[in-house]
Amino acid sequence: MGTSRTDASPDTSRRTQPGRRVVRTAVSTAALDVAEHAALVDDAAAGAVVTFAGVVRDHDHGRGVRELEYTGHPSAAEVLARVVAEVTADAAVDAVAVSHRLGHLAVGDVALAVAVSAAHRGEAFAACARLVDEVKAQLPVWKHQLFTDGTSEWVACP
Repeated sequence: MGTSRTDASPDTSRRTQPGRRVVRTAVSTAALDVAEHAALVDDAAAGAVVTFAGVVRDHDHGRGVRELEYTGHPSAAEVLARVVAEVTADAAVDAVAVSHRLGHLAVGDVALAVAVSAAHRGEAFAACARLVDEVKAQLPVWKHQLFTDGTSEWVACP
């Protein structure tokens, strides 16, 4: 049975300090592959690799979604790099990779891919969750949702 570290004492289970490497930050129209992101953060010191796929769902607030389009501000890539660097510097992780897709996406497409490697699962899960939350809060991207009833709406993200 394992134990969970809840104090601020140094992690003596590691042979090296966390690498805190940012191996990818990208904002593009290219399809995203979460498995590729996981492979990018592979690290011999990592006991955990946690991934997140933000996927286009077929509904929003009770309405059917047909497709959507993400539009990013010209600074989106710079903002993403800054957010990822800040979270990575503050977390005991070995490597992170984060990408956000722009353009037309269909139901089932990945809009946000995140992968985090760390020595322990708790650190990897916490960093992954924080990355997702901070990207959603800070990335200057707007979503145009096209509904199955023929209507549409713009949603500001952040």
